[in-house]
Amino acid sequence: VPESHMKLLPSSDLTLIYCRLCLYTRSFKQFGYDGEDFIVLDMNTMTWIAPTPQAVFTKHKWDQDRAMIARQRHYYTQECVDWLKKYVDYGRSTLLRTELPSVSLLQKTPSSPVTCHASGFYPNKIMLFWRRDGEEVHEEVDHGEILHNHDGTFQKSVDLNVSSVKAEDWWKYSCVFQLSGVNEDIVTKLDPKVIKTNWAGLRSNVMEVGKTRLVYLTCSS
Repeated sequence: VPESHMKLLPSSDLTLIYCRLCLYTRSFKQFGYDGEDFIVLDMNTMTWIAPTPQAVFTKHKWDQDRAMIARQRHYYTQECVDWLKKYVDYGRSTLLRTELPSVSLLQKTPSSPVTCHASGFYPNKIMLFWRRDGEEVHEEVDHGEILHNHDGTFQKSVDLNVSSVKAEDWWKYSCVFQLSGVNEDIVTKLDPKVIKTNWAGLRSNVMEVGKTRLVYLTCSS
């Protein structure tokens, strides 16, 4: 960049260097200033495009530097692609792995929704839902977002409001986890015996003091 144009490219400007692999290889390089493109390298013609009048001088100067153009062509059509393929191979075992989660049923209080919580799955292309008699339940259901775990896996929860579900109908409900690429679902029946709570094991005690009734909880072993 000529000295007269240096004020247009402060140290905080943006330079994008990009190549990707798909059915074909695509690369680009561009410089930006103040949120807009300043100058872009056309990979087909290997010439610079100046979207703004301030970049025209730089375009003509860089277009005349044939040695730099040759280096750019070599880097973006060979070196960059080779490195990208190498890094993809390095990460293949991690990126293409599948990990199944542990699925738990949780409930804070007897009147709270029952939460189906799946944690430890990878990748994040999953379905987690409640089912009744083989059909997905949409009413009285609250879906949580997919969240990151510290180890790179994911977690997700879905709540089922059981306040209107009769006790004899609980067995009709189940939580279903489906992971993309895995044929077998993880199905967890809505069974009070497997629900983890923070109120199980608490015993209610009543003490009357005059006309005041005190209720307190003690933990039974």
